[in-house]
Parts: sequence; C-alpha cells; structure tokens
Amino acid sequence: MPHRTITLSQFILEQERRHPEASGEFTRVLTDLALAAKMINREVVRAGLVDILGETGTINIQGEKVQKLDRFARDVIYRVLSATGQLAVLASEEDEDIVPVPEGQPVGKYVVNFDPLDGSSNINANVNIGTIFSILPRISRDGNGDLADCLQPGTRQVCAGYVMYGSSTMLVYTTGNGVHGFTFEPSVGEFLLSHAEIHIPERGRIYSVNEGNYFKWGEGIKRYVDWLKAEDAAAGHPYSARYVGSLVADFHRNLLYGGVFLYPGDRKNPKGKLRILYEAAPLAFVAEQAGGAASNGRQRVMELIPNSLHERTPLFLGSKRDVEDCELFVQEKHPAIRVDRRAASPARTR
Repeated sequence: MPHRTITLSQFILEQERRHPEASGEFTRVLTDLALAAKMINREVVRAGLVDILGETGTINIQGEKVQKLDRFARDVIYRVLSATGQLAVLASEEDEDIVPVPEGQPVGKYVVNFDPLDGSSNINANVNIGTIFSILPRISRDGNGDLADCLQPGTRQVCAGYVMYGSSTMLVYTTGNGVHGFTFEPSVGEFLLSHAEIHIPERGRIYSVNEGNYFKWGEGIKRYVDWLKAEDAAAGHPYSARYVGSLVADFHRNLLYGGVFLYPGDRKNPKGKLRILYEAAPLAFVAEQAGGAASNGRQRVMELIPNSLHERTPLFLGSKRDVEDCELFVQEKHPAIRVDRRAASPARTR
C-alpha cells in the first residue's frame, strides 16, 4: 500500500476533527505560522543572491548585532500573525517590549512568543538557523493583551515548536499530544508529514556545548563534561561532541538521535544566555512531549515563571536520563562525584 502524503494543513484539520470543541481559531494561528516560515525560507535560500546578508548596524535588546535576515524574519512573522484576528499580543526576542496587534485589528485569545531567527550569528556562514515559537492562551480580559499574557510558565503553552532552515526546511511542533515533524517540499509549496510521533531516545551518545567557556563554568558542569568524555564502555562513554552553535540545529539533531544540549551559567553570565520565553520553554515542551526533559539544573524549565520578557536561564535539554545525570552533577549528588572525591583525597596515615 503506498505511503499516504499528508500536508501540515491536512494534519492540523484531522487533529481538530478529533476535538469537537475546537473552534478553528488555534488552527489559523498555526497555519499562519507555517505561512510565515515559507516566506522566511524563500529569503533564506536566496540570501546570498540579494542584499539580505550582513548586519543592519543596530543592536537589539539582548545587546547583539542585528542581522538583516533577523529583522526580515521578525517583520514577516509580525505582519502575518497580527493580521489573523486570533492574537491578543506578541513578544519577540528582538523587541524590548510586548508587541500589540495593529490598531483596528480584531483582538483574539492567543499569545505568541517567538525568536524570529535563532542562530543568526551563523547566517553569513550558511549554517542551519531556525525560528522558535510558543503559543499561549490569553489570560487578560479586557482590551489588548498585556505583559502578563506573555509572562506565563511553559506549562501553560498550548503549542510550541520550531522551523529549521537548512539543506531541507523542517517544521516540528507539539500541542501536547506528541511531537510531529514536517519537511517543506518546495515543488508543491507545502510542509509534508515526514516524522510522525518523534521519540527521543531515553539516553543518547552525544553532548552539545560550547567548551570554549569551560574555565568559566562551575565545578559541577566541568565534572559532568569530563565524565561524559572519560573512557567507560559500561556506561556508554565517551560521548561524541557535536556543537553547531545554533540552538535549533543542535536540539533537532539530539531530538532525533538522543543526547544532551548544555548551556550552563558561568562567571560572566550566571543565569546563562538563553531566554525562557523564546527558547527554553518552547523547546522544553517539545522535548518533554518526545519523552525527553529540560532543566535549569535545579528545576524543570516548564515550571519557571519569568519576571521579565527577556529573562534568561541555564538550559540542559535532551534525553531524559542524560538531563537527570546533568542535574545530579550540578547539585553535586551524582555517585561519580563521590568516587572522584574519594580518589582525590589524601591517603590516611595510621
């Protein structure tokens, strides 16, 4: 029997039919996100041929140089989503404050937090980049949406996912009922179901971290990475180091093959550099729905309640058992630490 080809729109509608209470409003938000992704993808694949590579000359709220493609992606997502009539407010990594829907547009009951183009420092090197999104229900009652609508914990998300632009463009998302991946087929202009019910292995063999920051880390993370690299066939060590420097690319690989992504705090950035709303919470939702885990070392990322739009967090993300081990090292509770300390202690004399 030939394999059935299912487009993203068909898949979303099928899911909607399984929930008679669905109004179709959420479906519109998700399909419009896919439309925005197609528009961004069109510019990404021809970026070297048009005046869209390079920096704009401005600095965003994160203190980072804004890339031209970064700004383009932000504007496309805002224009497409703000015209749906389903949103109350948006928040973006590129904007200092919340972004209301345009004057005169109907105000809806959903909120979208998004990172328009993760990994933008890699744009000029033609490395995989991505869009990360999080959809939340509105909690304010009157007028346009407000700050409180955006500052909700990850447990309140109704949908989260990412689009990865590269040799092929993929959209991966969850609504709390598993994780599904769709690959863009440019000849028909559609995202087609290519990875149904993605499950991350319980334990992987890959670790992803910028080891250039090693000497700024706390002792727990140093010991964890050293432990992963040590020869120990019984424990499945050493792990392989794979680090792209683009969060979406590193997470996507580990989601499929298993492994752990690490972005710890350090002396310079004790809270890490990844944003709760635009990166950590949405990818934590995807990871958990695929059978994985996400932690800041001491707490489940999905339970973090941000106090500001651009609050950061350490992030340990990926296979469940790997994240659990990492937490134990951060908290200095892992058995390997006790063994290491005994080995390092001076011998007693009688």
